[in-house]
Amino acid sequence: MPRKEGMERKDLLKANVNIFKSQGAALEQYAKKTVKVLVVGNPANTNCLIAAKSAPSIPKENFSCLTRLDHNRARSQVAMRCGVPATHVKNVIIWGNHSSTQYPDVHHCMVKMAGSDLGCFEAVKDDSWLKGDFIATVQQRGAAVIKARKLSSAMSAAKAICDHMRDIWAGTTEGEFISMGVYSTGNTYGVPDDLIYSFPVQIKDKSWKIVDGLAINEFSKGKMDATATELIEERDMAVTFLKV
Repeated sequence: MPRKEGMERKDLLKANVNIFKSQGAALEQYAKKTVKVLVVGNPANTNCLIAAKSAPSIPKENFSCLTRLDHNRARSQVAMRCGVPATHVKNVIIWGNHSSTQYPDVHHCMVKMAGSDLGCFEAVKDDSWLKGDFIATVQQRGAAVIKARKLSSAMSAAKAICDHMRDIWAGTTEGEFISMGVYSTGNTYGVPDDLIYSFPVQIKDKSWKIVDGLAINEFSKGKMDATATELIEERDMAVTFLKV
């Protein structure tokens, strides 16, 4: 159910988590336990969590939500700024919620320019843009598209879905990682457990693994914590609605 004028976020959450509870229950009853489930409908992270909780016999690792659209947008923003194709930009990260609190992180991003791989900050040469307008642009891109077109970015989302599922099926390129909203449990970044949170992941043999050991500075940590706080609030509200 899309958000309508005058709806509070909690109203949207209440309507949609009921839908995803029923979808999860249907998966629990009829789907193979090896099924791979991608949730796109917003609020995608929390809808995904509710679907997973409503299908307890299916491994939570089989559920993910779409943050590849945000990942692709971040990649494209960097590419345009550097004057290179998007394929020359790798290892951007979307941390957290598919919402305006998401954190597009380029501290580990590499850009191929003139045959060499450069760190994103070295390639862009504008730290204030990368820590300011770049982040805001990616966070608000969906709203900007709706304002311009009066419609959502359906084709971009469809392309992101294809990218997401292709990587689950075929795996990620060696040395590269992509962003997916996945189940948080025992991660090394201090993200609370029992959330669907977007992490950098690598995929092999149709199984994802969070990329561990990336250096996180105070700037990044603050933004990662802020989006986690929003997800905790959404989860707790959803659980109150559904008693799951």
